[in-house]
Amino acid sequence: MSVEITASVTPGRSAPSQVETVFIDEPGPGEALVRIVAAGVCHTDAITREGDLPLPLPGILGHEGAGVVEAVGPAVTQVAVGDRVVIGWPSCGECDACLDGEPRYCDHLVEALTSGARLRGEHRGESAYRTADGAALAGHFFGQSSFATASLVLADALVKVPDDVPLSVAAPLACGVTTGAGAVMNVAKPKPGDALVIWGTGAVGLAAIMAARNSPATTIIAVDLHEDRLALARELGATHTVNAAAGDALDEVRRICGGPADYAFECTGVIRVVEQAVESVSMRGTVILIGGAPADSRFSVDHFGALWGKRIVGVLGGEGRNGSLIPALLDLWRQGRFPIDRLIEDFAFPHVDEAIDAGTSGRVIKPVLHVSDDPIAAHRGGAQ
Repeated sequence: MSVEITASVTPGRSAPSQVETVFIDEPGPGEALVRIVAAGVCHTDAITREGDLPLPLPGILGHEGAGVVEAVGPAVTQVAVGDRVVIGWPSCGECDACLDGEPRYCDHLVEALTSGARLRGEHRGESAYRTADGAALAGHFFGQSSFATASLVLADALVKVPDDVPLSVAAPLACGVTTGAGAVMNVAKPKPGDALVIWGTGAVGLAAIMAARNSPATTIIAVDLHEDRLALARELGATHTVNAAAGDALDEVRRICGGPADYAFECTGVIRVVEQAVESVSMRGTVILIGGAPADSRFSVDHFGALWGKRIVGVLGGEGRNGSLIPALLDLWRQGRFPIDRLIEDFAFPHVDEAIDAGTSGRVIKPVLHVSDDPIAAHRGGAQ
């Protein structure tokens, strides 16, 4: 049996999306069918559309989905029909990284995120998605392909969302927001009095700033080229801001810190900025690479300067497990300590290209597609 849905299909590299009727399999063992309510739009969607990530095309993008469980397959105990959920990253659950509690570094991560096919079970390596004429269609992008009215997902990737949290707020926690926040909370773990500098204040960088505000760090420096982003960064927790268009950002960071910073978070993927971030930390400081540079990019580091205890760490998805970081951030939002909603602008589904372009241009920090109504919000007399 199959389920008919509507999806925004990317037909080829750099091609405009097309709204199509698509059919997906009903959930098998360990799987769930989620009706998508909201889907965040991320830089990763944009670079995949342009061919920098190897999802086979035609295919369905979208990897920040939140919605309502509509059906579950055999042996599913993690969620039930009617649960409101955000779709976390998939993983195999069996490799050393998964068993060590770091599923973001699953041995099968590339397959899980960009193969366009199922990761587990008897149909592993096959897509559950088909076009109206029966042709195979790449789905399962980051385990979800949420630019659609429903997604077939691994049930153990789902995280339940409390009824008082709008699903449009929960959706960006599937990737971008947790990437920035987790880099602070799971990787850096600042000590009292530490100085942090965040290079780039898009959704990921601003999430890092909000996380840093909930840490013992006392100096939180935001660096960007746009004064409106820097103004928002100050509102969200930055103690200092540096407009890199106005002068030497490195000199200004050192002036603020009275020397180098303890941690630098590189959120742009721009190689020149990566190299500045490396220079901005102390001898025993840590540079955390978060931003996605184009394929085959390289950066240079002064060997002597790095030799003195400097660490350069790459981070995927904020590290840790879906089921620990996402609920913590939702609790912080409910307490008013992590205002994700300040970053969001809603777009009607299926205007995916408009939303991607708005995010890529910087006009919008975190576009979120409104795909369908949340039954909790509708019950209260309003649509999300």
